[in-house]
Amino acid sequence: MAMASGITSIAQPNAHLQSKFRLSSQNGLTRWNWVQHCGLRAATAATPDVSLLSTTVSSGNISFTAHRLVKVRAMASPAVRAPKREKDPKKRVVITGMGLVSVFGSDVDKYYEKLLEGQSGISYIDRFDVSKFSTKFAGQIRDFSSEGYIDGKNDRRLDDCIRYCIVSGKKAMEHAGLGSEVGYKVDKQRLGALVGSGMGGLTVFQDGVLALIDKGPKRMTPFFIPYIITNMPTALLGIEIGSMGPNYSISTACATSNYCLYAAANHIRRGDADVIVAGGTEAALIPVGLGGFIACRALSHRNDDPQTASRPWDKDRDGFVLSEGAGVLVMESLEHALKRGANIIAEYLGGSTTCDAYHMTDPRPDGLGVSNCIERALRDAGVSPEEVNYINAHATSTSAGDLAEMNALKKVFKSSSEIKINATKSMIGHSLGASGGLEAIATIKAITTGWVHPTINQFNPEPSVPFDTVPNVKKQHEVNIGISNSFGFGGHNSVVVFAPFHP
Repeated sequence: MAMASGITSIAQPNAHLQSKFRLSSQNGLTRWNWVQHCGLRAATAATPDVSLLSTTVSSGNISFTAHRLVKVRAMASPAVRAPKREKDPKKRVVITGMGLVSVFGSDVDKYYEKLLEGQSGISYIDRFDVSKFSTKFAGQIRDFSSEGYIDGKNDRRLDDCIRYCIVSGKKAMEHAGLGSEVGYKVDKQRLGALVGSGMGGLTVFQDGVLALIDKGPKRMTPFFIPYIITNMPTALLGIEIGSMGPNYSISTACATSNYCLYAAANHIRRGDADVIVAGGTEAALIPVGLGGFIACRALSHRNDDPQTASRPWDKDRDGFVLSEGAGVLVMESLEHALKRGANIIAEYLGGSTTCDAYHMTDPRPDGLGVSNCIERALRDAGVSPEEVNYINAHATSTSAGDLAEMNALKKVFKSSSEIKINATKSMIGHSLGASGGLEAIATIKAITTGWVHPTINQFNPEPSVPFDTVPNVKKQHEVNIGISNSFGFGGHNSVVVFAPFHP
């Protein structure tokens, strides 16, 4: 039987079986391959431009596989297309307001001014007795006031994580032109609130347990359960502003805020809401919180010089610095923002979440989960790695975490020459579930001001870090695309992407 070049014929059937199982020939390329019951098998070499279509039939103890070889026309590979950004104003998500509570106060502009100046907000803890603790410093918030945002009766019994959430959320709404002075004028059924917390109402929890042990169950507050659960901050904020749209919390440890921002944007893109207040809140700076992180061996012990303790990418780093606060954005569909004449601050382009599936507290050393998260976030945003020129890193100042994140960044960003990368935590410490919200605000302020804040305490830099970490002094830098990374215990990874707003 005539065969195409490169195709070998083996063992044709006898005339009786040929007549019984004959297949019609197409272009002379009909092929018989006989496999006897004893296991003999014929092998076939193939040419690249031939497709093999098979039919198997049986007679007694012999199986026959007939192959019809069809010539296939070679096709050129489709050209790689550049990512496309969202064009639909209903699906484009913009930032119209920001609010925070931080070690530098509750004013967004002053907060960023302190960051640009390279000031440290870390100090010795005086909120409780730390004489028995091996770490005696933190990013402790002082002189916090909720006046004008929470009534006095509620203010006295609320956990700080709830207070921080309500104040930062209302401030963000005011900044967006949707505050109480205009009656939160928005369709309440299309207004959402999505502010998460990694730890929840830890002070109320600690006090409730002490009351149970010392005085018995009858002396526990009836607010114990409502105020410790992680959804209550965003629920009470929702009550305050009248949010009847998507309203819930996400708790993914230190990745919480970015998870909330990502989820909120997706609700808007799907048409579930026009406006969502999203971010994170945390208030774990109490004895049980400090003691727990010391037991995890996660904290710095640089008690002799607290303000230099948080030093990401420095070879002498020895752990992160515990902090607290809240960071919240007002995220809004472009269509809705334009319709009401809102001041648009920046644009949210996309985000992603992944998991390391590796260890309870340690990151994957190769950074695979993080690099996947960054790549997915960029695809969601419709931008290429080459367009990114600013990264607000997770960078907690832990020995393993900083380098794992750096390994991931080097996988994604092949050229580091145009990228500025910095660590907000070098100045304000690690506020756990609120850190992503506070760092998203820092990222957006870098976009709007043209200045990126320094990473302070860079004394002995890691040689494996190829990026400009903006060591110790701010730098002027026009941000094209900025990303903000947040990762949490459990291997949770989250990345959000921001850019200047262009109509």
